Amino acid sequence: MTLAATALPPSQKTRAVLIAAASIAILVAVWILQGLGYEPCELCLTQRYAFYAAIPLALLTAFLAGRSVYGLARAGFAVLALLFVASAALAAYHTGVEYHWWQGPTACTGGPGSLDVNDLVKALDSVKVVRCDEVQLRIAGLSLAGWNVVASAVLAVYAALAARL
Repeated sequence: MTLAATALPPSQKTRAVLIAAASIAILVAVWILQGLGYEPCELCLTQRYAFYAAIPLALLTAFLAGRSVYGLARAGFAVLALLFVASAALAAYHTGVEYHWWQGPTACTGGPGSLDVNDLVKALDSVKVVRCDEVQLRIAGLSLAGWNVVASAVLAVYAALAARL
């Protein structure tokens, strides 16, 4: 079996299962990192929604492909591709926030607010905000948001190819 046949098997069902497995693996990886003490920011948590949504959608697509409903399976792959394009775009936005190319949400980047000093002291005592514009971990030079751009883009291309085949 060639690498191409392994990566893009002829079965639509297997392709969909691979997308679900990749989404599960990515979520498990970020949960492990979170368990090791790397707290996610607001944007990090939002970026996970695509993977949470992709798992049941990919499994539904696999089910449809297994039932020889190829037209709906192709539509499922197209929706998955769009989902991952949106995920890559959000991750690219987060990466830009980390590099200070633009400001992120004020809830996690310390932008101006309308709190008085007493409210600020109360907030500091009760809430620990993880900043979206500070990188907690880099792996091979990329932040986790940067890696999400790569992973989401690869999954988007894969799902788009699977929809066309």
